[in-house]
Amino acid sequence: MDRRKFIQTSAIATAGMLTLPSIFAEAKGKKAIGLQLYTLRDVIMNDVKGTLDKVASWGYTEVETYGYGDGKLFGMPVAEFGAHLKGIGVQVVSGHYGIDLLSNNWDKACADAQSMGQKYVVVPWLDQKYYSSLDELKRTCQAINSAALVAKKYKLRMGYHNHAFEFEPVEGKVMFDVMLDELDPKLVAIEMDLYWMVNANQDPFKYFEEYPGRFELWHVKDMDKNNRENNADVGTGSIDFTKLFKSAKKSGMKKFFVEQETYPSNPMQSVENSIKYLKTIL
Repeated sequence: MDRRKFIQTSAIATAGMLTLPSIFAEAKGKKAIGLQLYTLRDVIMNDVKGTLDKVASWGYTEVETYGYGDGKLFGMPVAEFGAHLKGIGVQVVSGHYGIDLLSNNWDKACADAQSMGQKYVVVPWLDQKYYSSLDELKRTCQAINSAALVAKKYKLRMGYHNHAFEFEPVEGKVMFDVMLDELDPKLVAIEMDLYWMVNANQDPFKYFEEYPGRFELWHVKDMDKNNRENNADVGTGSIDFTKLFKSAKKSGMKKFFVEQETYPSNPMQSVENSIKYLKTIL
């Protein structure tokens, strides 16, 4: 190789090396996109591993589970489930657990969650009996705080996920506001379901301002432009996610999960459509 070619080749190589850190930094700066597997409840049991493989192929790198029971998820022992996801480069970050489980083998549930490298354990729903009065609601919050202490032993953080009913009054007080005051922020994160917030005619930004840092988890779910009771694939509905993600830091958001309960076509297509859109704004 003559001197001129050597210099040119070296210059190209050096330039390439100089751009690598910026490439890595850009990749590192990208937000991981998660999926709440409840979105696929109608199809996942037909082929659990094949469905998870497809989800990973679209670029989802994190998931939130549901339906844990007797040491199993989706019919598989948690060790097998976790190992399969690890093998395809997907992390189990969070899981939804019925509140009844908090007083029934909760240690076992937390131990299994920890074994998969999970970070959050979330209560996703309350039957009306748990908030039938203000005193009952406060007792429920204390039960969640107590369960959070157990979770903490397993290096897990407790969470609570909202729907729309939390914005109704309980003895004259907004239930969600009571819960934010009663749930210990040192122990319990809030998983804000953005669709249900808007469905209940609430302003997420108002809550970000009043309770900064409390909303560590989000459910990213869009609202149909014509029927507010239906979901839309993320990016095709009436919720401005570009604006919301600009307030992610203010809200305290650390992880988010696409979730959908109704679909314009079918669950798998919606899951693919949603991540394609999110990749354009994150």
